[in-house]
Amino acid sequence: MLEGPRPQVPAELAARAAERGGRLLRRRRVLHRLGLLALVAGVAAFTVWAVVAEPWQTPPAGTTPPLEGWWAG
Repeated sequence: MLEGPRPQVPAELAARAAERGGRLLRRRRVLHRLGLLALVAGVAAFTVWAVVAEPWQTPPAGTTPPLEGWWAG
């Protein structure tokens, strides 16, 4: 099989492959950076929401407790 005739390969094949690889690498870097930026923006938005809403606090009671004692009348 190795001793048989070899097919002709286009002369610009290596250059095209290198160009395509470079494009794929740049695209991957851009997508990685966009994903990281989205993650940072999400964490920042969650932090701002948590500081403003304070979800760890108990909500205020809907009714007030009855008055008891001498001032109740």
